[in-house]
Amino acid sequence: MEVILKKDIAGLGYRNDLVIVKDGYARNYLIPKKMVAIATPSEKKSLAEMKKQQAYKEEKVINEAETIADALKGAELKIGVKASSTGKIFGSVNNIMVANAILSQKKIEIDRKTVDINEEHIKEVGKYKATIHLHKNVAIDIDLDVVAE
Repeated sequence: MEVILKKDIAGLGYRNDLVIVKDGYARNYLIPKKMVAIATPSEKKSLAEMKKQQAYKEEKVINEAETIADALKGAELKIGVKASSTGKIFGSVNNIMVANAILSQKKIEIDRKTVDINEEHIKEVGKYKATIHLHKNVAIDIDLDVVAE
């Protein structure tokens, strides 16, 4: 029986996939739990239209992410922190501080969850790198210059 998945199912497929399963599995488990819809011709047609719209939206999101990546290309962010005379930072530099630095210095708002600092912890003044994952296919590395205030 051909069915359209309404959500991700391990070992079977992802949301909006068209898959073939055994009749009993579909009737006794998947359909009662509302995990799938039977793939009628009208359902297939609406699925094709939905996938077309999703592809258009995805392309738009990727273009926006690439625009932001171009704006951040080659950027070096200065992050001022309180530090001792030996260069040790009181606390550590985290992804929130990096996102705030991008907002204040480049006027680009970035979600803090997309920032990945390459070092495990930044606890000293110096130069570091961070990766910003704007989309699953778009990521950019930026340089961080951690300086004492």
